Amino acid sequence: MSLIFRLAGNRLGQGHRLLFQDSSRLLNYVRPVTIKCTPAVAPLNESHDERNLRLNRPQSPHLTIYKFELPAILSISHRFTGLILTAYTVALSAAAIYLDCPLEFYIEKLKSAEIGAGPIYGLKFLLAFPLTYHFWNGIRHLLWDTGRFMTIKEVYITGWAMFAVTIVTAAILSGMS
Repeated sequence: MSLIFRLAGNRLGQGHRLLFQDSSRLLNYVRPVTIKCTPAVAPLNESHDERNLRLNRPQSPHLTIYKFELPAILSISHRFTGLILTAYTVALSAAAIYLDCPLEFYIEKLKSAEIGAGPIYGLKFLLAFPLTYHFWNGIRHLLWDTGRFMTIKEVYITGWAMFAVTIVTAAILSGMS
């Protein structure tokens, strides 16, 4: 407590002895405080959104205020294709373990169903696209790790080039038997 009075006296340009000798000066610098006790009010059982509606608070615009640029879209889709490839791996592994016949048997059944060439090509493209996209975008990220193609213009150029190479590669893989 004496440290507080000493610091207060030094701050006001007076020595600490003057403060203790004349207590009326000290009262000029002390602010009176009164505490009023009130019973605690139980919080309302409402969600965050309900509370904001009750208080008439505006809702944050969230994602609708952003313009999705190419780098953001390519980054998000790279993550999604990784998830799709993981799902392929899990599904094929489960099929290898739990199916009665080998996978070739089911491929032959699909061929004998005489589905047209167009739907088969589309199905193959849907299976090949995540693989080729993730592969070529991964190569692009490896080039970034070496410090290349890091300007905004180069990021856009490599993004569009990667997407074009992905489409061509997926189309070539889909045309194979």
